[in-house]
Amino acid sequence: FVTTDAAIEQKLLQQALKRAGELSFNRISVDGDTSTNDCLFVLANGKAGNQKIVTTGADYQAFETALTFVCTGLAKMIARDGEGATKFVEIKVTGADSEVDAVRAGKAIATSNLVKTAIFGEDANWGRILAAVGYSGIEFDPSGADIYLGDLLVCKGGIGLVFDESKAKRILAQKDLLITVTLSPETKCEASVWTCDLSYDYIKINGSYRT
Repeated sequence: FVTTDAAIEQKLLQQALKRAGELSFNRISVDGDTSTNDCLFVLANGKAGNQKIVTTGADYQAFETALTFVCTGLAKMIARDGEGATKFVEIKVTGADSEVDAVRAGKAIATSNLVKTAIFGEDANWGRILAAVGYSGIEFDPSGADIYLGDLLVCKGGIGLVFDESKAKRILAQKDLLITVTLSPETKCEASVWTCDLSYDYIKINGSYRT
């Protein structure tokens, strides 16, 4: 539930919420599953005293930006607080043909059990990341793909590099991790997806959930 005292026309409030949700809660994953309880509401009482927002002008854009900021912060908290999670991971996909493609690729990586367990084990297995992009359903040329773990380039042009394994392990040991996948240097679209690792405790928690 998100609350605001802004005065805004109901249809515009719904429009802003839909966009904010697409950019936040719809871009996270703990384990790829959803719940029957998953929902997002915004309540506006209109008591802020502002001139009511009735068009998609500057005031609306400011409201949508603020709502997206709040929703993104809350969404990241969910990923960070995933069952048994030890690491919070941002997956940034750049160089995609469209924002939709960037999100699809990012979600494929974020929901890959092989990627998530490699992150937990601090294993710089970039091949699992590239494989997830491959089965995401988007069209891309692997020979143009670069992969970074933090600031460490581990794959260039779809080919693995000789890199400092100890540095890679130090990066993967961090509680907050950035993985950047550039699909092509020739296109500009990008998106971020947020997830967490998959640990032994995830199995313990969900294996005895009802008890």
